[in-house]
Amino acid sequence: MSQITYREAISTALWEEMERDETILLVGEDIGLGGGAFYITKGFQERFGRGRVVDAPLSEAGFTGAAIGAALNGMRPVVEFQFADFVTESYKMIVDFAAGNHYRQMGPVPIVFRLPAAALTSAGPFHSQNPEPWFFGAPGLKIAAPATAYDAKGMMKTAIRDNNPVLFLEYKKLYNYPIDDLPEALRPDVPERDYTVSFGEARVLREGSDISLITFGTSVIDALEAAVILGAEGVEVEVIDMRTILPFDKKAILDSVEKTGKLLILHEARLRGGVAGEFASIVAEEAFESLDAPIRRLGGLDTPVPMSPPLEKAYLPGTEKVAAALRELAAY
Repeated sequence: MSQITYREAISTALWEEMERDETILLVGEDIGLGGGAFYITKGFQERFGRGRVVDAPLSEAGFTGAAIGAALNGMRPVVEFQFADFVTESYKMIVDFAAGNHYRQMGPVPIVFRLPAAALTSAGPFHSQNPEPWFFGAPGLKIAAPATAYDAKGMMKTAIRDNNPVLFLEYKKLYNYPIDDLPEALRPDVPERDYTVSFGEARVLREGSDISLITFGTSVIDALEAAVILGAEGVEVEVIDMRTILPFDKKAILDSVEKTGKLLILHEARLRGGVAGEFASIVAEEAFESLDAPIRRLGGLDTPVPMSPPLEKAYLPGTEKVAAALRELAAY
């Protein structure tokens, strides 16, 4: 067991999987000589060679299509986008081709798309997107959204070994987040041994009896901080990290709502069109009689992500907004 950063966990998982399976190759811009935009693959090309750590040209649609072709021919590619925003260039290849192959009986497509996602101070509107709403309705895809180093390592291994295309969201804010500054629930020890984390299983980060708070990604930090604030005010908030968006743990959501009777769904992506709407509709359909208050959703504002730090802070949900929403639910 050890305490490592989120970035180190992803790098370690990739290295160990490449040592284990020679059919795994990495594809992306500057991932070899440069080690990737966030240095996650630094040293990989020296160890595994240019044939398995491929520096791709500035053509996301091109290298995504090539990687999907490699997957159909027995390889297990891991494709890195420098920022999640750039996946829009490959949207058609992923949704129409990779995701649809299973249904067209063309065989498995074991491929992972690594997407450094979400806001990072002053990254601006072209480097701060949360892409899960773009893909959430596409059949044939899985979407992983780890929030801890433990999950990042174990879920990366799960994604690589899966025979389906997986969008792997990596939260830039968490890459080098100081371990000691994280809430205790977000710094579990990371085993040095081989392990995997199953998709579709949420985790209760904090037990509570008054309000359920469903979240994932960087928003788990705001959720836990707000829960501590409300706890000091006598309101016990149950915080659940979904961990994967597709498949998602419906049972965990319903069980928590049946216990507390009140629900806040939180994510960093813009509220309009966000996955919170799907979670809320499921609760309204299947646990309506358990609700003691209207379902609340909280997400980013309906604007591009600002570059100005004060405006960016106003755009994001943040601990203060989460705590305010929880107080309104508690008082209902």
